Amino acid sequence: MKTFLMCKPGYFEVSYVINPWMAGNQGRVNKRLAAQQWENLYDVLSRKALIRLIEPVKGLPDMVFTANGGLVCRDHEVIVSSFRHPQRQAESPYFSKFFEDSGYRVMRLGGDIKFEGAGDALYDSNGQVWVGYGHRSDVEAINEIAALFHAPVNGLHLVDPRWYHLDTAFCPLEHGCAIAYAKAFSPHSVNKIKNAFGDRIIWVADEDASNFACNAVNIGHDIILNKASDELKTALNKNNFNVIEVDVSEFIKAGGACKCLTLEL
Repeated sequence: MKTFLMCKPGYFEVSYVINPWMAGNQGRVNKRLAAQQWENLYDVLSRKALIRLIEPVKGLPDMVFTANGGLVCRDHEVIVSSFRHPQRQAESPYFSKFFEDSGYRVMRLGGDIKFEGAGDALYDSNGQVWVGYGHRSDVEAINEIAALFHAPVNGLHLVDPRWYHLDTAFCPLEHGCAIAYAKAFSPHSVNKIKNAFGDRIIWVADEDASNFACNAVNIGHDIILNKASDELKTALNKNNFNVIEVDVSEFIKAGGACKCLTLEL
């Protein structure tokens, strides 16, 4: 059974702008609704996986997006994130302490390389790692992660600031499938995805991308996401996936959805 790390939205709000989704949403989060939406997601996931919690910290409203806390590796190891923006940099010590207290070997990338964890690093069903770079994580992170893994790492260049983390535009699924939003990537990266996944890649339309359909959590045949069009649901159903919609619209005001709210351990 999979295990996910989550953080209650006790201090969640949009109080600054570090991505395009936040612009115009400062002070506009309905905190009561956000809490209910988080609980709904927690309830759905807890029926299918184990959930661990990290305590929220006052003054760190984006800590709720635990995906960015680090990248969990083999043998109880984790690469803790080095955030690009000062507003999130204070999160790292809290994630480090959580992992240390949980018996993980905590690692960090060298120098001043920026890397934002499982927001920009995703495993496919073959165990390969895909790393997004261009907005939050540095391209240099690719070789650093490859050296720690002793294995090749696939880099994908993100070119649209709305899709600032890899997990907002790309989601590897079970059985060698994936969903992705082509406009988020450079042409070279689109070709890399095509070559790797072939006819098992499902390219989402603008509507689905804007609804954060790629920011999904895949557990077996279930895909938990904010919202999907009928066309996307049909395509996923043809590949034997079941779509479960969980409204997390208050969190999209900050640029995150279902996947951003979880970190697979």
